[in-house]
Amino acid sequence: MKRWYHEDWRFRIEVVRVGKENKAEECRLGLEPGDIFECTYETPAGFCPTSFIKIFPSMEIVRCGGDLRNLGGKGPCETTFVCPDGVVLFRLTGEQMPE
Repeated sequence: MKRWYHEDWRFRIEVVRVGKENKAEECRLGLEPGDIFECTYETPAGFCPTSFIKIFPSMEIVRCGGDLRNLGGKGPCETTFVCPDGVVLFRLTGEQMPE
């Protein structure tokens, strides 16, 4: 793979809660509260692919200068979302990278 494009945003995805009892066994991938994934454009290694499909539009909003508060986020580059299975609560935070 030859990366040629400079990504100007970095994203952090943190597991906030898992199921009703915060047990890894409640998530198919075994995610636990406190697990953190970082990425720019790609799906982070070990991250749930169906959850990434759900969060990717929010990442694009941030990249294009949008404000996640318009969709209920806590800040212009921060929001929470629940996985498609309704089990894991994630926090997404975007950070602009220096050139």
